[in-house]
Amino acid sequence: MAEAHQAVGFQFTVRPDGLDLKLSKEVIKNIYLSGVTAWKKRAIQFKNGVLAGVYPASPSSWLIVVIAMMSSLYIPFDPSLGMIDALKENLPHRHCMSVQTRVVLSAILFATGLWLFLIYLLRYTLKALLSYHGWIFESHGRMSKSTKMWLSLVKMFSGRRPLLYSFQASLPKLPVPSVDDTIHRYLESVRSLLDSEQYNQMETLANDFKDSLAAQLQRYLILKSWWGTNYVSDWWEEYIYLRGRSPIMVNSNFYIMDLLYVTPTHRQAARAGNVVHAMLQYRRKLERGEHEPLRALGTVPMCSTQMERIFNTTRIPGIETDIVQHLTDRKHLVVYHKGRFFQVWLYTGGRHLLPSELETQFLRILNDTSEPLPGELKLAALTAGNRVPWARARNKYFSQGGNKASLDAIESSAFFLTLDDEAQGYDPTKTKSLDSYAKSLLHGKCYDRWFDKSFTLISYPNGKMGINAEHSWADAPIVGHMWEYVLATDCFHLGYTEEGHCKGDVNKGLPNPTRLQWQIPKECQDAIETSYLSAKQIADDVDFHGYLFTEFGKGLIKKCRCSPDAFIQLALQLAQFRDQRVFCLTYESSMTRMFRDGRTETVRSCTSEAVAFVRAMEDAGATNAQRLALFRKAADKHQNMYRLAMTGSGIDRHLFCLYIVSKYLGIDSPFLTKVLSEPWKLSTSQTPQQQLNLVDINKFPKYVGAGGGFGPVADDGYGVSYIIVGENLITFHISSKFSSPDTDSFRFGQHIGKAMLDIQALFKSENDKKMVEQAKQIQMENGRKHK
Repeated sequence: MAEAHQAVGFQFTVRPDGLDLKLSKEVIKNIYLSGVTAWKKRAIQFKNGVLAGVYPASPSSWLIVVIAMMSSLYIPFDPSLGMIDALKENLPHRHCMSVQTRVVLSAILFATGLWLFLIYLLRYTLKALLSYHGWIFESHGRMSKSTKMWLSLVKMFSGRRPLLYSFQASLPKLPVPSVDDTIHRYLESVRSLLDSEQYNQMETLANDFKDSLAAQLQRYLILKSWWGTNYVSDWWEEYIYLRGRSPIMVNSNFYIMDLLYVTPTHRQAARAGNVVHAMLQYRRKLERGEHEPLRALGTVPMCSTQMERIFNTTRIPGIETDIVQHLTDRKHLVVYHKGRFFQVWLYTGGRHLLPSELETQFLRILNDTSEPLPGELKLAALTAGNRVPWARARNKYFSQGGNKASLDAIESSAFFLTLDDEAQGYDPTKTKSLDSYAKSLLHGKCYDRWFDKSFTLISYPNGKMGINAEHSWADAPIVGHMWEYVLATDCFHLGYTEEGHCKGDVNKGLPNPTRLQWQIPKECQDAIETSYLSAKQIADDVDFHGYLFTEFGKGLIKKCRCSPDAFIQLALQLAQFRDQRVFCLTYESSMTRMFRDGRTETVRSCTSEAVAFVRAMEDAGATNAQRLALFRKAADKHQNMYRLAMTGSGIDRHLFCLYIVSKYLGIDSPFLTKVLSEPWKLSTSQTPQQQLNLVDINKFPKYVGAGGGFGPVADDGYGVSYIIVGENLITFHISSKFSSPDTDSFRFGQHIGKAMLDIQALFKSENDKKMVEQAKQIQMENGRKHK
């Protein structure tokens, strides 16, 4: 339809009396506006590219340096130390220029070189400053004088009004830890999980590795760190994600939920229209680099590399390894509804479709009563099953003709939208509404999300939304950043009419969405069904429980002078022990984005200090004072481990890269093989909240997100994602497998709630004790006064 609509813009007929030429003014106007918009976009991108390229300087500073050098020509002192004269005598074609022209040109060339030198000097100075991480190890609220001075220098060298990618060239590289430090920390992390005999065996393996292979592997790793921008990230993406041949649905993809308590409109098409429009606004700012970079303490910049691939990105299956395909700006969206795929154009006349226009397009799809083509209904199940069958089917059945054109439309789209036909969302009157919502976002029906897209936006009939995200291209905070912007824009900037429709006039002249056409043979339909059955078996095995902890939140924990993350992690350790009666290797994700191209590092939360605290909590003979002392010690240890991971001194990424080097060299290391095969029976992650501070949740307490989650990592373990929402709510997303007789997500959620309350009771007893002592002291003082 879109192609036909454009074709009638230019028509001609040959007649005996000449050529009859007909032009559609509307289409010609749209073509003109599209061209103007494209050139404006290129100009803005070029301008912002220049601004980011010379940051922390500015183009105007070049003019200042040039004027200063020109002025120096009229003073007796030569600040160039003779270099301007040397340039003047060595200019090409100097005989064709006057002396004055040569002098001016030489001064401009010298000033430009000096300006570039100053830019690099500022960048390397800033990079040296950002390589200091002592500030992160200081107690919260107790900043030393040296850190205050360092922070002032960082602010001074950071320039003004940075763009998204302004700091990229100034970010330090991720350092390679020493082998001795990594092995020491590793042995310390497993000491409480192994008996004496097992620990002695592991210690022997570690020492043998350190004395034999470690130095050789470390040299290659240091060489890679010098040559590349990050010695971990590319291997992490390739070997952890892209080379995996098992299904990515549940096993890799993650989800993010909508607002917990608020639904801005219950009209499905209207909500989807506003959200898609907000995403297009976000993408436009992203392509221009106009988002502000995230900065810790409001000053220390974070790497923005991962944000480049939010849109127009698809994971392409391969026989041995997948690839991540990222394209430039694409002007369409692919929508799935009741087994049909539709292509929707996102631009008209050189601008984005307005929310009301998008609502119209989505209503047309919802009202379409056509039936799916043979094999079309469950086609997306190929992306949910094993990767090798999908790669073979793609090469055999989707590499030419109409199938290829339709698949290209999906893989090149800005993102994928599913108009779901089953209502979801949190309902306090239904005990398992959050569980059902989570499972719908994570796997749906196994054939109604395109799991290979960077993200699938999911719209429900009751107006709720959500996201299913592919994990290889980026980590959860990147998608969370975009989602916070979209929700704030949807609710507080775009808004809805009283009837719940998108604001704005309805443009009925838009071309209808285009059905994608497929010719899927019986053999391919069989492959689709096989992938579907495999994926459904995985989905049916996922035991999910969403748990809202409302007894207290960040506010009370901070009053206890404790990190909220450490508090929750120790509660998880207590809950894990009460649930399983044993301790296990625990994974907590931390970010390393203070370094160039940084992604994540592992915090091993089950420390010896945490084990000692949990045992004290389960020991009826231990006093609350003893338990509290052990808790504080364990919390301090966890905070230190988290900080080490953030600053490049973690354990697992270093050992992972040493293992990859050993495989490249064909060397077998029993120690590294043992380490990399250890199961993470408890995998945890904190979902970021309020990264952008676009909504004041103190003023609008109902406008809070529900966070997101992921599937279980181990067959007999738990996956736990949590989000600290405001001052009085913590949301837990707990996953496990029904097939494991030892796990139960609902039971584990109850253990978490009890553990949180038990730890809080320790602080309450301490406060009560202090109050009693204060009362006694006051009573004694009053007694003395009476005497």
